[in-house]
Order: sequence, then C-alpha cells, then structure tokens
Amino acid sequence: MLLAVDVGNSQTVIGVFDGDDLAQHWRISTEANRTPDELALMFGGLMGFADLSFSRNVHGLIVSSVVPVVTEMLRVMTRKYFHFPPVLVGPGTRTGMPLEIDNPREVGADRVVNALAAYERFGGPGIVVDFGTATSFDVYSGKGAFLGGAIAPGVATSVSALSARGAQLPRIELAKPAQAIGRGTVEAMRSGAVFGFAGLVDRIVEEISGELDDEPAVIATGGMAPSILDACQTVDRHEPWLTLEGLQIIWQRNT
Repeated sequence: MLLAVDVGNSQTVIGVFDGDDLAQHWRISTEANRTPDELALMFGGLMGFADLSFSRNVHGLIVSSVVPVVTEMLRVMTRKYFHFPPVLVGPGTRTGMPLEIDNPREVGADRVVNALAAYERFGGPGIVVDFGTATSFDVYSGKGAFLGGAIAPGVATSVSALSARGAQLPRIELAKPAQAIGRGTVEAMRSGAVFGFAGLVDRIVEEISGELDDEPAVIATGGMAPSILDACQTVDRHEPWLTLEGLQIIWQRNT
C-alpha cells in the first residue's frame, strides 16, 4: 500500500492507497515539533484503527509539504522504519505538468499536486480553490500546464485574527448564517466571514475565467471548504481528497 501525506501549515491530510483506490484517509493538526518516532507512532495508531499494519502494509510513501521541518522529520521516519526513501514532491519531481510561471521553484508543492489531480480527472482548463491556511486558486490550462493563480487570506486565519485584534469580538464557529443581517455579534461575524469569503471566491474565479480561452471547471478542496461552499456561486465540485489523489498519480510517475 501507498502512504500519501499532504502537510499544510494548519492541517495534515493522510491517505492510504490500495492500488488506485483511496482505502483510508485522515485529517490531523500539523505539529512542527513531532519527532520521527512520534510520527511513526501516530501513523501506526491511525492505521491500526483501520486494521492495517504500519510495518507490513506500507510499501511506499509520498509527501507534499509546505513545512520544511516536518518534511525532514518524515524523511528520517521513512528511512528508519521502512528502509526506503520517500518521494518528496518538489523541484525535480516528475509530475507531467509543465509549470508556465516565472519562477517554478517558488510554487508550493500542494498547488501543483491539486492542479494535476484536477486535470487528470476533469480535463482543462480549470481552477482549484483550496480552502486552507490561505485560500489559493490554482489555475491550469486545457493542455495541462500549471499557469499560476491567486493567493488570498484563509477563512480560519482571518476569523482568528479578527477575534485576536478585536477586544469585544469572540471566537466563533463558522457556519452559514440564516441571513446576511446579523442580529448579534456572532451572527454578524458569521455573515461577514461566510458571505465575504464566498464573494471573494466568486469574484476571483470570474476574473481568472475571463483570462482563459474556455470556461474552466472550478473544483474546491481543503479543510475549510464545507464552511463556505454553500454560499459560493461559481464552484462546480467539492473534492475533499483531491491532493491525495494527485500524490498517488505523482507516485506512479516517479517509481
């Protein structure tokens, strides 16, 4: 089986593939101070709950990470417990997706992985809206080239900053409000966050679409997507495990 790990700034998504099928998946908080042994214990525990063996069932590991210290800990863990090197998505990794941007080395690995998975499943052109620590818009052409995109503040990041900087503003749980006019502070903050970010997404998608030759598919992913999608007008599909699917494709192309 293949163990696929997508390390984001706030959350880490883990998947186990049996052939081409995503057999199990988990979403956990990203902790930069976990040691290789702690990572092995965590992976082993998650797989054990699914009646899978960390030591016997895993034959490969692929990592997409935007947190360098976690990347290194995963590299050490893989060599110690599996005795084979992991595939780390980055410069030099074969993806089959040309990067038609100014500086290919500065693009986040997860953005290319998302675009690749969406192109392989839905064709192009397309836009992947990833609701994570940042809200990223990953654009690919009809010929399968990564074109760049846009990066906006993340939903949870913005709401947390608002609460931290506003002395009388509480921390809130994101949920679509019943109406735009909030009759209390919490409902007013929910209205601003949900409808505000839905409007941000729709406007950026419209601007990007106007710069493409054909109407793009718009696919949403990321941990915060369910909080916003009901209020969006431009998103076609929700694919919560899109990044894992892209990692599985890249694994096949590099082994």
